[in-house]
Amino acid sequence: MSARTTYFGTVYPAECDHMGHLNVAHYVAKFDAASWNFFFDLGVTREAMDAGNYAVAAVEQKLAYKRELMPGDAMEVRSRVLEVKEKAIRFVHEMIHRQSGQVAATSEYVSVCLDRGLRKSRPYPEAVLEAARGLIANQK
Repeated sequence: MSARTTYFGTVYPAECDHMGHLNVAHYVAKFDAASWNFFFDLGVTREAMDAGNYAVAAVEQKLAYKRELMPGDAMEVRSRVLEVKEKAIRFVHEMIHRQSGQVAATSEYVSVCLDRGLRKSRPYPEAVLEAARGLIANQK
């Protein structure tokens, strides 16, 4: 299995800037929505975080713009796990222009697990690590 779809959307005129294409703030917002769907697939839900007294935080993001998205364009975000460590998961999103199949943007993240009381990193729950490792295995 390659990347999994974590978001579908459409570019609305109100999301575009003075140059007529999707504004950078909306790329980030769509990638953020994809991130929460990605984490849901790993078992990281609001309920799980509340029960385990943990949170996730992006500590690094690398964004690359490849192709303009215009009003009315349909887009899809596909996500892959790149690396799993005890306290960090590195993953990448690819935003695909659905009409052409071309990559419009990529966003790579490093996300850490945080103890909500101490506000410090801690290991991800084992079930989350296993799910992330399983995604890597299925990507090959």
